[in-house]
Amino acid sequence: MARTSALRASDADREAVASKLHQAAVEGRLDADELEERVHLALRARTYGDLRRLVADLPAARPPRSVARSTFSVAVRVAVILAAAAVALAVLAVTAMWWLAWLLVWMVLSGRRYGSGRLRSNARPTSIGRVTMPNCRSHAAHFSRTSWRSWP
Repeated sequence: MARTSALRASDADREAVASKLHQAAVEGRLDADELEERVHLALRARTYGDLRRLVADLPAARPPRSVARSTFSVAVRVAVILAAAAVALAVLAVTAMWWLAWLLVWMVLSGRRYGSGRLRSNARPTSIGRVTMPNCRSHAAHFSRTSWRSWP
């Protein structure tokens, strides 16, 4: 410690001590007059020993939090963010895509109207909706025996 006390301090070191003094004043550890005096001395300090004497009666930096607690808090924050995103997506889906629900309802109702909602059997229908087709066998037989030249 004696070796570093005699080393000369840089401008960055002086500024770091001054900011630590300002932080202590914000926390209520120093009053305005004492802050002004110590900052003046910090900016005029030449060695690390001079700077250490100015902050010797102030508490050291807070100890770091345990890793387990910070990991748990990060996991809780991520879970809360994911839950909020899920709620936002659900609200968006309900409000912005209401037309999709109406489309599905229309498709279901129109499918029942035209018979696509029923199960189909192997027999071919002779009518689809309002249009009645001739018997498929006779229709196919007629066109298979004639050529395009026999068409009037």
